Amino acid sequence: MAGLFSEQAAVYAAARPAYPKDLFAKLAALTVDHRRAWDVGSGNGQAAIGVAEHYDSVVATDVSADQLRHAAPHPKVRYLHTPDTGPEAEDDLVAMLGGEASVDLITVAQAVHWFDLPSFYGVARRVLRRPGGVIAVWGYNYRLSPVDVDDMLARFFDTTVPYRDPRAQYCIGGYRDLPFPFDDIGLGKEGEPASLDMEHEMSFEGLIAMLRSSAVVTSAKKQGVDLLGERVVKQLEEAWGGASLVRKLTYKAFLLAGTPRADE
Repeated sequence: MAGLFSEQAAVYAAARPAYPKDLFAKLAALTVDHRRAWDVGSGNGQAAIGVAEHYDSVVATDVSADQLRHAAPHPKVRYLHTPDTGPEAEDDLVAMLGGEASVDLITVAQAVHWFDLPSFYGVARRVLRRPGGVIAVWGYNYRLSPVDVDDMLARFFDTTVPYRDPRAQYCIGGYRDLPFPFDDIGLGKEGEPASLDMEHEMSFEGLIAMLRSSAVVTSAKKQGVDLLGERVVKQLEEAWGGASLVRKLTYKAFLLAGTPRADE
């Protein structure tokens, strides 16, 4: 999975929308303590920086060393490279995070659908404080407003179907089918994600950079297929309204949050 994002790390860091500040305040209000948070699949550190405004320290981990090299520094955030895991590696990770029941908040932004979910959830249960620890996962697909941009991107992503990783279906479906075995705390639960709007101003250049940073475009390129060739980019430019136009977009994001079940 790391390879999907390593080659595009610099583009990914520059092209992705920021997460709303009130999201982090809302999550922080749900935890009893605010000593330590763990941001998983941290990438360029967008979520970790937001979490750090509310917690004493944040451990931000990612399987891609290239992504972490482009992460934004912050005095409260410690970035750690975590290669693919096995049972021994999971024990090491728990220790690096501070040990059992040491984490107040776990966040996963636009990444949990790539994980080995049973393994990750097992580690999450071990490190979350009880009671009072919270895990929150969120993501966004390419459902946007205004409608003309949404329709344009839907037509483009129809061309990507042969190159999609099956795990991406969780994100395409808005996490409605994502397993999430945690108790409901009123902010999205398994089968019923909460909705989250993320506003973002974007130029046409930024749009193309965002599309080039997507996993499916990267995967297709590895197979010798350029989904964003000159003809396609020109069609997108016309549908966008011209290369110089900057547009205000709203991403339709989705969120699941919970706490470990008492009987586990």
